[in-house]
Amino acid sequence: MERNKQQVNSKKEGILLVDKPAGITSHDVVDIARKKLNFRKIGHAGTLDPLAQGLLILLVGSYTKKFTKFAGFDKDYSGILKLGEVTSTGDSEGEILERKEYRDISDQQIKEAVESFQGATEQIPPMVSALRKKGQRLYKLARKGVVIERKPRKINIYNCSLENISRPYLHFYVCCSKGTYIRKLAEDIGEKLGCGAHVTKIVREKIGPFNLNNSIKPESIDETHLQKVTF
Repeated sequence: MERNKQQVNSKKEGILLVDKPAGITSHDVVDIARKKLNFRKIGHAGTLDPLAQGLLILLVGSYTKKFTKFAGFDKDYSGILKLGEVTSTGDSEGEILERKEYRDISDQQIKEAVESFQGATEQIPPMVSALRKKGQRLYKLARKGVVIERKPRKINIYNCSLENISRPYLHFYVCCSKGTYIRKLAEDIGEKLGCGAHVTKIVREKIGPFNLNNSIKPESIDETHLQKVTF
């Protein structure tokens, strides 16, 4: 078993499960891995916004060819949204555009609104996303104040549950298909409640069979953490 691991490491191929901190981009983590491993052929299997933290899978060497497989996995997120404020980016880093009253909304109404998003549905991607339009990332256009029309995308939310209410903050958990945007979900929950909302924290807990609990910090990346998996 140890011999096999050494062989994988010597070829610098496999996956790295990394706990991305908030405040840096997914590509920043890739750059850290390239420097740590002294190896260029590294990519990630699904972007996390700078605001978001949690599990990021890095693909090393020949595993970069498995991007589609890893990117297609269902994902689990925990998050916190704030009621009563609509922001320009759908998160706490944006400009507050509108404030609304939320204190007359009951806990039961909140619970029902959160759970109502379970199932197959369509979601319009937010402007603050890594999607491309004519070669440009949407979030780069958003920073310039440009808003373009986005077509709804089919998604599936298998579970959307309320973990805790600490007004104006709601702690929630989501299990969803690829292509689901948690910041947009938070906005949609706020819209359904009539008070507006934005996300203040997003943590990716799982990607398919891979769990955040088994990840390492970016500063701990080295060849000994490379894993070889088969599907």
